[in-house]
Amino acid sequence: MSDVYDLHIDTDVTVQLSDCCREDAQAVFDVLDGVYQREDMTVPGPQSAPGPAVTVWTATFDTAGGGRRETAPASLTAPVGVTLTGGYHAVDAVEKTLAVAFDVRSMQSVSGDQETEARLLLASR
Repeated sequence: MSDVYDLHIDTDVTVQLSDCCREDAQAVFDVLDGVYQREDMTVPGPQSAPGPAVTVWTATFDTAGGGRRETAPASLTAPVGVTLTGGYHAVDAVEKTLAVAFDVRSMQSVSGDQETEARLLLASR
């Protein structure tokens, strides 16, 4: 692999959490915030729609400087579906970080030419 190629590897990973409560979304994002720089600074707010609704929480993390602090196990009230999208190495790094904090089950992986998508199911350890 050439140095020029290495400079162009995408380090951003988009993290989408589905069908989970605000507290569980915050727990997942807190783990990732401790390791990676968040590209978008919004945090999960209170759910505004009353009654049943599908909620997706989204954040983008830059994995370039990873490892800001140690990751510890975190609690979830219920399993959380996660979709990670980004460069191969970046998605792999985020998946490994999540595996330290949660029980991770890989549901599906779709690879493209420049990026990959991984679908995971997170649960408390």
